[in-house]
Amino acid sequence: MAETTHILLVDDEDALRTVMAERLTDAGFSVTEAASGEQALEKLERFAFDILISDLRLPGIDGREVLAEALKRYPGIIGIVVTGYGTVKDAVDAIKRGASDFVSKPFQFEELMHVLDSALEQRRLRSENAYLREQLEQRDGLPGVIGRSAPMLSLTQMIETVAPSGATVLITGETGTGKEVVARAIHQTSPRRNQRFVALNCSAIPENLLEAELFGHARGAFTGAVATRQGRIEQADRGTLFLDEVGTMTMPLQQKLLRVLQEREFERVGENRTIKVDVRVLAATNSDLQKMVQEGGFREDLYYRLNVIPLTLPPLRDRKEDVPLLVQHFVRKVMQRDGQASSPEVQVSQDALRRLMAYAWPGNVRQLENAMERALILRGTRPQIDVQDLPPEVQAVAVEAAPSLDLPEDGVDLPSLVARIERDLIARALTRSSGNRADAARMLGLKRTTLVEKLKRMPELNSQN
Repeated sequence: MAETTHILLVDDEDALRTVMAERLTDAGFSVTEAASGEQALEKLERFAFDILISDLRLPGIDGREVLAEALKRYPGIIGIVVTGYGTVKDAVDAIKRGASDFVSKPFQFEELMHVLDSALEQRRLRSENAYLREQLEQRDGLPGVIGRSAPMLSLTQMIETVAPSGATVLITGETGTGKEVVARAIHQTSPRRNQRFVALNCSAIPENLLEAELFGHARGAFTGAVATRQGRIEQADRGTLFLDEVGTMTMPLQQKLLRVLQEREFERVGENRTIKVDVRVLAATNSDLQKMVQEGGFREDLYYRLNVIPLTLPPLRDRKEDVPLLVQHFVRKVMQRDGQASSPEVQVSQDALRRLMAYAWPGNVRQLENAMERALILRGTRPQIDVQDLPPEVQAVAVEAAPSLDLPEDGVDLPSLVARIERDLIARALTRSSGNRADAARMLGLKRTTLVEKLKRMPELNSQN
């Protein structure tokens, strides 16, 4: 079966919307309805639709705003606007704003289908990405911190609040969530932005060398110390020191770090001279330091010194609405790195984007970046990244349509709604099982004979299998 095309249908006229949804569903589309602009924006946050069909005249948030938000979030979406009052003035304005086409009320369904077919044929020609460029290039305040989800807006606000201070910040979060990116954003929006940002991954350096790397050493302090050398703390004087995976430090080293935080002074390894420093410390860990304190693996006094301002980074699975922004960012980043910045904009198909949004991303943002680098390589010379370019585990993820279970003021036709949901689930099961009815029945928790009986009442599905 062909890949399902997903439509978000927005109209405040319930009767017209219901009829259009039924006709589009019968034509093979997966349709999600929204009775207002507000509902439409909520659904756009959760799902990458292929097509938006929206009436321009809506109460509250109107169709123009819905179209604008859809194009901002998904540059590859097709926008079709519906106009009334026998005029195309509003439609022409909408097309200037990025809509693919329009239909005027009243219209014949065949006219809408013609517009849809034409827009789908032209999809690969769409290359407008102005919003993402603005988001990714003009956010000078927080470079690299990308996202408009509620968790990221809260994090951004916290960063902007703490950056001007000199307070120590403890950044926690799962591996790959971007702790160093946040640390750099804090530094670059602080009064120390013109001084050095020095990063040290405490887990990447052997235990016996970490002390010298952090504090520096005098000539002859140990075998191989042929010259006096500054440590990372001294290098960061008047700037910012970022200590990643601080929870891996040994107890003796924790004591010395505590002195730096309390007294702003230290000695190099093999030297008795005290060195004063003015350094802001930002620390990060994916460990539970509080639990380590309870178990005796981390100093309690150091924990409280580091945890003056705690920042917790959300995992990517908790902010999936940010995936489209991140995807476009990584595509452009890799192309710039490989000298392809002047090449035509590479698009990501909506089906590929749906799978990227549905995947759990255990490796978080870092894993997504690696996936997009792979996809760009495997796409070859094609202008679009498709599902086959994604990692196998992402290709295999199940993509469910956005639910459309809003209850209108005047109620719903429940039997009709249930029948449509049943038909959609059966179609999905048959697609996933490549038409094998026994496998599809197992997915649906039905007997094969029961599924066969249901298919007899669904000729549009029965004929395809």
